[in-house]
Amino acid sequence: MQFAPLIKEIGRGSKGARDMDTATAEALFGAILDGTVPDMELGAILISLRIKGECEAELAGFERAMQARTAHLDVPDGPRCVLLPTFNGARKQANLLPLVALLLAREGVPVLIHGRHDFDSRESPFELLAALDLPLADSVQQASQQLRDSRLACLPLAKLNPGLDALMALRPRLGVRNSGHSVAKLLDAAPGRSVRVVAVTHPEYLLSMGEALAGLTAGGGRALLMRASEGEAYAHLRRKAQLYAYADGQRSDLHPADTEDIDWPLSDACEAKANAALIRAMLDGSEPVPPRISEQVQALLQLART
Repeated sequence: MQFAPLIKEIGRGSKGARDMDTATAEALFGAILDGTVPDMELGAILISLRIKGECEAELAGFERAMQARTAHLDVPDGPRCVLLPTFNGARKQANLLPLVALLLAREGVPVLIHGRHDFDSRESPFELLAALDLPLADSVQQASQQLRDSRLACLPLAKLNPGLDALMALRPRLGVRNSGHSVAKLLDAAPGRSVRVVAVTHPEYLLSMGEALAGLTAGGGRALLMRASEGEAYAHLRRKAQLYAYADGQRSDLHPADTEDIDWPLSDACEAKANAALIRAMLDGSEPVPPRISEQVQALLQLART
């Protein structure tokens, strides 16, 4: 594959750059994930895409290349498996993503938490999982067994897609995120048996990811698109609810009756042990589960059981 002609097209800045078609985007992203793009050209491509932004056709091509290289889990009979990606960790407030997972597993819904962490300025979600006695699986096979045994598994991204993990690991070196961080939100480790949870930080991504999910779920898939909390896949505790279900290519708004911001106290228990203690207190009823978390769990239960 010749990279210079591509860079010439996508590297003209936010106004002059041209988008790739889906087939070209798939071939390019496949080469990136396979590690066959030289470092200089790879840097130019990633920064060009960062400035230009990915169009719908490019996201579709990238997703195809990613899925072709992603390992698949075995999901037990019953509800679909909810996929919760974690790529950020806690910064100013407690990370409640494991609470969502544990509440779903309590209802018999299998959940896979997957991701990676390379932010020195944030508390690692994997340290939080360890503090909750939720060990990382060593392989996809072990994660599948954990889903059968306890309905909850945690798996590093490197075990699902090594090329994507390596691409995302470039963030500290480049100084900015790259297209891998966007596409990773769409990863499906259980095609046909999953509910993808796609949490976005910036409002414009609700549009682009929504367009992508409409196509990706058209063949019987399920997904929940939502605003993230500190980049993690759990609902913001104060913002008005923004939950969009995708089923068979159709979007449904799952907003509760209270669509305005609410006044809910935010815990600053970011450190793993304190964060884990808060989650355990919410699970045993000594602390209330935030309304926005309950709404997210109910939306995921609905999608997982259809």
